[in-house]
Amino acid sequence: MPADFLAYGFMQRALITGIAAAICCAMVGLYLVLKRYSLFGDALSHMAFGGIALGYFLNVYPIWTATAVSVSAAMGITKLRKSTRISGDAAIAVMLSAGLGMGVILVSASHGFTIDLFSFLFGSVLLTNLTDTISFLGISGGIIAVLLALRKPLLHFTFDEEQAKINGVPVEKLNYLFIGLAAVTVIITMRLVGILLISALIVLPNITSIMMGKSFRKTMAISVSLSVAATTSGIILSYPLNLAPSGCIVMILVAMYVGTLLARRAGIFSGKPLLREMQAGAREKS
Repeated sequence: MPADFLAYGFMQRALITGIAAAICCAMVGLYLVLKRYSLFGDALSHMAFGGIALGYFLNVYPIWTATAVSVSAAMGITKLRKSTRISGDAAIAVMLSAGLGMGVILVSASHGFTIDLFSFLFGSVLLTNLTDTISFLGISGGIIAVLLALRKPLLHFTFDEEQAKINGVPVEKLNYLFIGLAAVTVIITMRLVGILLISALIVLPNITSIMMGKSFRKTMAISVSLSVAATTSGIILSYPLNLAPSGCIVMILVAMYVGTLLARRAGIFSGKPLLREMQAGAREKS
């Protein structure tokens, strides 16, 4: 019976951690998707892989090195993109390639993969202990609080950076702050779905909710709901089926996306996608 294994402490910690991660990823991911940075989470996760490999190579706690490398790389790429006018997708490609290359070199220098490294690559939410859960809730709570407190300038900054500057929004500082939050979100989510699948948790709930053609607030709420539903369902289903929770979560998100796509083509969701509304609004202002 489901109630039997849900009474286990490790399962309860996994669900609590998963729900917090799902909310963070959905909220951060919506801004990334609307800014056409859909692959930024993927790039950050690859930088995190390089940071974790560096930690194992230096015999340092890998989360610390992953955080330092990811945040530094995200800030550096953001500065590079601003100063040299490199396009966002090109900057992301540079970061993705650099992180993967650094990780592969350091893993080979550290005498190959270990069980701990595999847990970072593919997720190990069922192994989360009480200390990790408390730390995770504190960090994720802080990220959510900042996003809620800055929702208006963030939305303005996402919609039209030039107009936001005219209206007095500190766009450059806000950009660095948001990228930093995105990097930390990727780091704390590694335990849930692993480095290789983080981008799915960031992107899939948001592109699914955007297709429903609702307002920004409703799109955010739907995205969070889909992310939480997929995460909890994936964790609960994975245990009795003896499958990896990360894979179950991602495949449920994929099923949600396909179902919404079919429903939209059938005319169930007839509203204009949020991204198109933002683009239309930008054209009208220009």
